[in-house]
Amino acid sequence: MARTIKSKVVGLAELAARIPDGAMLALGGSFLHRGPFALVRELIRAKRRGLEIVKQSPGYDIDILCRAHAVRRLRAGIVAMEGNFGLAQWYRRAVESGEIELEEHACMSLTAGLRAAAFGVPFQPVGGLFGSDIPALNGWKTVTDPYGSGKDVYVIPAIAPDVCAIHVNEVDAEGNARLYGTPFWDRVMTRASKRLLITAERLVSGEEIRRRPELTLVPGFMVEALAIVPQGAWPGSNHPDYEVDYAAVTRYLDDSPGALERHLAAAPEAKAAAHA
Repeated sequence: MARTIKSKVVGLAELAARIPDGAMLALGGSFLHRGPFALVRELIRAKRRGLEIVKQSPGYDIDILCRAHAVRRLRAGIVAMEGNFGLAQWYRRAVESGEIELEEHACMSLTAGLRAAAFGVPFQPVGGLFGSDIPALNGWKTVTDPYGSGKDVYVIPAIAPDVCAIHVNEVDAEGNARLYGTPFWDRVMTRASKRLLITAERLVSGEEIRRRPELTLVPGFMVEALAIVPQGAWPGSNHPDYEVDYAAVTRYLDDSPGALERHLAAAPEAKAAAHA
């Protein structure tokens, strides 16, 4: 008897509607590469507010969310626009003005907190923090090696985002998702978070997914819902489908009146909706 497949495919707006105001949201990708940027923009169109963003190396995503006043708090390591673009200017303004609260991490301390949540333990040790002011700023504690070395190690409390959103190359209707190239931080994020949403470049068959099981980053049973969004990482890259659209990033950085609205209107998902 053939197995009945229940499709998890929804529209982009419905996917965004599953992320409420005030949610702790982990975002996949790194800097300008393979972030779920179309979903981020859809949250802005939906006028989402009070989000807490979790990401080791955000850039465009946190910047545009701060520009739209959608964020109340950020847990992050390095933040930058990457390339020739320098600092993320709207993010920086939001921190300096006190509009958002920053819990500053090293990339690996944030990863340790996510791993603790993924492994079901209350904290995880991490090296390399002695000599930094970050542990004191965040109130992180040390434990002494119980195996007798006498050494202390910082332990990071578990970080369990309410929702994780990632962008992948291909997904089947059940949510089995695969990508090409580096997973960045996505693997641990998906395991630490309570709910998982996916955008993908293409919908493929389950048979196609099973042909290359080693490429599957996320099994379908972990996925709540997904949307098919070609160029969903624009203006960033999505290897091997497309590279960073540097001209579009340059236009995004325009600070003149109406620039954000023009950027949102120029996004591939907006153009697709206009022609639907």
